[in-house]
Amino acid sequence: MIQNKMKRLENKSVFITGGLSGIGKECALAAAKEGANIVIADLNSEITDKVMEVIRKENSKAVFVECDVAEYAQVQDAIHKTISAFGTLDIALNNAGIGGEANKVGEMSVEGWLKVININLNGVFYCMKLELVQMSKQKSGVIVNMSSILGKVGFANSSNYVAAKHGILGLTQTAALEYAPEGIRINAICPGFIDTPLLSNAGISENTELKKYIVGLHPVKRLGKSEEIASVFIFLVSEDSSFMTGSAIDVDGGYLAQ
Repeated sequence: MIQNKMKRLENKSVFITGGLSGIGKECALAAAKEGANIVIADLNSEITDKVMEVIRKENSKAVFVECDVAEYAQVQDAIHKTISAFGTLDIALNNAGIGGEANKVGEMSVEGWLKVININLNGVFYCMKLELVQMSKQKSGVIVNMSSILGKVGFANSSNYVAAKHGILGLTQTAALEYAPEGIRINAICPGFIDTPLLSNAGISENTELKKYIVGLHPVKRLGKSEEIASVFIFLVSEDSSFMTGSAIDVDGGYLAQ
């Protein structure tokens, strides 16, 4: 009987930014397995075709749209292409983000600050603004914003990232209040340190001592897995969480419990 159960996201259209790697990729795969039609909005790269092939093995209705979320016009185009492809925008995961410059506040370059804010915070606002216009027309929809444990606490030498992730939680809560009467739910996920390319790009994965330190910050004494975040994403965008909006779920191996 369980095998015959209808997939939780059957024929839903799912828009995911930053979906070619890490958490975004695993969320896309998980959604495709649940029957969703997928739109991946990301920067085009040498891995695009390979990743899309993997996703299409789960659901052939998957398309790639080149998009820099820091550019409002490109986000507009990506949302338009999503609606053109599938007719609706049922679910959105605003996930695209970077680590960026690491420095004390007084030593942070203006360029390093703005780059992270433009992608990690402004990019989420641009996406939400346009997603909500469409979802308001439909009187339905679910949005999940990818924040972080660093959206709830500070972390030295990461003021740009921390500020952006705090801002995402403020956007999530405010929009959840505004759009609940329209049948739209908006929640956030706050992962701990997850074993993704983002850590590699920050030099953490290859630095044995630094990685050991980061792992040690989590009571479970390991890094998280992208698949573990994807499981929470599927919960938040399915009817399993139908009474949840304005929430921020910590998936952090106990980091914030200390």
